[in-house]
Amino acid sequence: MPYRPESVGLARRLVREVLTGWGLLHLIDTAALVTSELVTNAAKTGCHRHMTVTVTLIADATVRISVRDGSRCLPVLLRASDDDECHRGLALVHQLTGGRWGVTVEPFGKVVHADVAR
Repeated sequence: MPYRPESVGLARRLVREVLTGWGLLHLIDTAALVTSELVTNAAKTGCHRHMTVTVTLIADATVRISVRDGSRCLPVLLRASDDDECHRGLALVHQLTGGRWGVTVEPFGKVVHADVAR
């Protein structure tokens, strides 16, 4: 996917279609929101390579959303103040996944993943 704002909607649609096909309708809203945050963060890296979004079934009712981008800058879980209008994305991912997210650094970028379950 290109590093553009419209990629967020495209990624959400991908996740919705995959989860619908797997019959995991109860995970769609949470997975779509997690996907939005991960893709938004990747799009903000300023990288000009393509990002890749994957959805993997890792258990009966757990899916892993992964976003690969071309930046080696690691995401940082920040505590936003009540007045901040940004810096809430990873905190939201952390809350929605029960802290089941992480980063793998690769030679030409990184993969940020988050596991969504019941």
